Amino acid sequence: MNKKLKRHLRQNTGYLYIILLVFTIAAAVMGNYILALSEGGITLILFITYLIARNQRRKDLQLYLQTVTDSMNTIEGASSPLPLVVIRLEDSGIVYANKEFTEISGYKDGFRQHILQELLPEFPTDWLSAGKSEYAYDVNLGKRRYRVYGTAIIADDSRNTRLGFLYFVDLTELYQVRDEYIRTRPVVSIILVDNYEELTKNLTESAISLLNADIHNAITKWADGYHGLLRRLEKNRYLLIFEKRYLQSAIDGKFSILEEVHGITSPAGLPASISFGLGVDGANFAECYDFASLSIEMALSRGGDQAVIKNRLNFDFFGGRSKENEPHSRVRSRINANSLMELIGQSNRVFVMGHKNADMDSLGAALGVCAMCRKKGKPYHIVMDTVNHAVGRFLDEIRSAPEYKDAFIAGEDALLLCDNRSMLVVVDTNRPDQVEFMPLLDAATKVCLIDHHRRAADYIRDVVVPHHEVGASSACELTTELIEYVLEKKDILPIEAKALLAGIFLDTKSFNVRTGERTFEAAAYLKQIGADTTEVKQLMQNDFQETMAKYSIIKSAKLYRSEIAIAALSGCTTRALAAQSADELLNISGITASFVLYQDEAQVIISARSMGNINVQMILEPLGGGGNGATAGAQIKDSTVEQVKEALCASIDGYFDDKKES
Repeated sequence: MNKKLKRHLRQNTGYLYIILLVFTIAAAVMGNYILALSEGGITLILFITYLIARNQRRKDLQLYLQTVTDSMNTIEGASSPLPLVVIRLEDSGIVYANKEFTEISGYKDGFRQHILQELLPEFPTDWLSAGKSEYAYDVNLGKRRYRVYGTAIIADDSRNTRLGFLYFVDLTELYQVRDEYIRTRPVVSIILVDNYEELTKNLTESAISLLNADIHNAITKWADGYHGLLRRLEKNRYLLIFEKRYLQSAIDGKFSILEEVHGITSPAGLPASISFGLGVDGANFAECYDFASLSIEMALSRGGDQAVIKNRLNFDFFGGRSKENEPHSRVRSRINANSLMELIGQSNRVFVMGHKNADMDSLGAALGVCAMCRKKGKPYHIVMDTVNHAVGRFLDEIRSAPEYKDAFIAGEDALLLCDNRSMLVVVDTNRPDQVEFMPLLDAATKVCLIDHHRRAADYIRDVVVPHHEVGASSACELTTELIEYVLEKKDILPIEAKALLAGIFLDTKSFNVRTGERTFEAAAYLKQIGADTTEVKQLMQNDFQETMAKYSIIKSAKLYRSEIAIAALSGCTTRALAAQSADELLNISGITASFVLYQDEAQVIISARSMGNINVQMILEPLGGGGNGATAGAQIKDSTVEQVKEALCASIDGYFDDKKES
């Protein structure tokens, strides 16, 4: 082993003995010979001990390094072409560093032993101990960027010291090219004026031209800051392509054009509303455009007035704080009704499935679909847990009807009956993890959807007939519109009309929230075919014990931000009571939103309601929940009520912070 390497391995402790010798001489000069003799003896003993330990340490390290250098074709007399540092894995102490590493890091071998983290803060070494040969991230040293490779070896010494060899490969130029490539990747955006028909309704050509000019100027002015290509494809649709380097700027600005365009109003006073669909990280322009198309579809299904970014993995949402726009055209309902009836006629069996813990909206919509199946003479089955549900005694009343005697089956039984000619209709949910029995959803080859909730990122895909309108009050309202076009009044049983009206009654809180023109039209139609509002009201009644339990929940509620009521229950309750309690809290003056939390075995359930000013769906979405602006819920697994309450408060704070910024 050469002298330079020996010098690196030797502990430079000579200064210590010189200092001790000076103290010994000073004591002798001062006449304190006993102290001088004692200090001299101690110094001699320490020096001898040091020599023995140094020789043993040198032998161990020489033996180890000789073994390593032999395997590396001798490091003696030749330097590694790459910066190299040898460390002890137990404490990251530097044992050896070559000249190349010294030059890039500024490391100097001195009296004090250095730790690798002094040169590279927060650089871990556990990946070496785990047997990996490459560090997963880039390392910055000075103005250069390195990829670090390494290996762990056990030294052949008395303590079997674990050492790590780290090699630094300079890839600065390659990383710069890679980063520039990422920054210049295309972002394809579709911009849609999502209430264009309402804005231009009954306007003259000149008024429409002025409105179009205002919208075009606002979009063009905003897009100029992104140095992209903007083209108007249709009267209410634009295509914008820009580089990914500008995407973060749009995100940081929370797509300010969404708010700016609200300043443009029609002569009737209706503000304009636009939606963004952005596709990023596609393999080519065509795939980015496909992502953008999915994004704009997602934005519209969630009520519009928002931006949605789709990459290869998931969706990101921005905006969407305004109330959902209710579509006024019935053309879609008529087309979907005919398509659904045609598919039912082509199927040998129809399964209808709602969400877990079915409520009146889910059950009522399912009965409406069953009426359509009966018209076509096709067998139908409602997949539902007849034990855990929120429809109360009404289920027994339905099962007593001859048409539904054997209609309700478990998910496992439905899976056995399902074949490639079967059809599945999912009602009142668009999330796969919320359906009653997910394996049936996976097994079905033809899936149709009837839902009014905002579309979630993990929505049900490959739907043949998607009757999904977020502006509707309930799934029962949508189903009622469908049966109006394809069924006669005699085809619908009074109990089915009653269930449909009860579903609308439930989700609109007795026609107090989320009601529109179509809601009352659907209710009037159901009244005509036999639904009795008095009987529906009786269905919604609670017994004495349930009523007392509901008011106990209300009593436990606490105010948050002076206008939000949060009831975090220490005990368990039912989903129906939690939902009713959340509704009842809104009857208290000054409360605009309410949340009821309770423990249900290994998960925490949240039931949320709003008067409309606060979008509870956006508050619960970060927690994995869903719904719409006025009614939402969430299920958080492996958490306690207190933990979920803290997360809920944080989400509420984030919602108000974003609202303040916008």
